[in-house]
Amino acid sequence: MWLVYILRCSDLTFYTGITTDLKRRIEEHNGLGDSAIGAKYTRARRPVKLVYSRKLKNRSLAAKEEARIKKMSRLEKKSLIGK
Repeated sequence: MWLVYILRCSDLTFYTGITTDLKRRIEEHNGLGDSAIGAKYTRARRPVKLVYSRKLKNRSLAAKEEARIKKMSRLEKKSLIGK
């Protein structure tokens, strides 16, 4: 099972990604745990907060959904997450 997720960063921007382990990935984005890697984008915008996630059957579908979301405007993303 793969998940596509949207994070709200401390500067109120959005970051979209995919993972198989959402809890671990958010910890990485926030610089917690053993492997404090995260994405370069979120490293400078901590802390981040999960605002949306959706389960998908496989990596291919998750990547396609991630690409679709990344093409959305800020208003469209806000509508998707219910804000």
